Amino acid sequence: MDFKQARFLVLDGYPKEHRGPLADNQGTLAGELYATLIRDCAPGCQVDIAFPADLDSMLPSGDDLLAYDGVVWTGSSLTIHDEQDERVIRQIRFAQAVFENGMPMFGSCWAAQMAVTAAGGTCAKNPRGREFGLARKICLTGAGRGHPMFSGKKSVFDGFTSHEDEITHLPEGGVLLASNDFTSVQAVDVTYKGGSFWAVQYHPEYDLHEIASLCRWRREGLTAQGNFASIADADLFIEKMETLHLSPERKDLRWQLGVDQDVLNPDIRCQELRNWLDYKIKPNIKNK
Repeated sequence: MDFKQARFLVLDGYPKEHRGPLADNQGTLAGELYATLIRDCAPGCQVDIAFPADLDSMLPSGDDLLAYDGVVWTGSSLTIHDEQDERVIRQIRFAQAVFENGMPMFGSCWAAQMAVTAAGGTCAKNPRGREFGLARKICLTGAGRGHPMFSGKKSVFDGFTSHEDEITHLPEGGVLLASNDFTSVQAVDVTYKGGSFWAVQYHPEYDLHEIASLCRWRREGLTAQGNFASIADADLFIEKMETLHLSPERKDLRWQLGVDQDVLNPDIRCQELRNWLDYKIKPNIKNK
């Protein structure tokens, strides 16, 4: 089945002043990255990108919003628990409006924090610092093992990641689906006011190149945190990631970086999005 009748809205959570540095460090803008992935997983669909952190940008409402079959949220460089930041408040209000319209949502990182916050839960800075590169040994909970978002997924797996905030309290209607030792909430399903939001704290949309680009951007902070002994050490990591991205058959680099098919194989890495499309979007398209 194709998705020629499907229309998606991707919300790029990065503010304009941070999208520039990301691009300057050879990273793909978050909205474009997710839009490309959705088009690959849902052939024939239409994808629009909005920038809700830009206060002068327009966001759909009313019938314009209802014209979409699903809403997908990217990551963000903002802080979800900054109650004084209008760029954050605006996005929370929009997520609440989508919930109230009963439209299915999906997303990564910022998305999980947004799903929880918009429904009344809380987030805070992770006392362990920034989880970066690979989130190791993400383990499905009992609810996660039986949840359709993880159909076909192993019970324990790794995923690309970059975040320093974490979910601390789930709202009523929130279900914990996955966790690891670094971050207690790695995946959630939030039902609120008739709407549904499946979200993961890690990034299925990333690949080795995108992680290398993020590291290039954040290498000073990562070095200060202790991820690297020096800037030169960070640069060597970046070089290895970029090389393995171009030559995934390199067994030596796979071993040195500790990566396997969980993240190298896009069919495995992006299973959660495909499941969302199958369970939340396809039935609605059939009924159009």
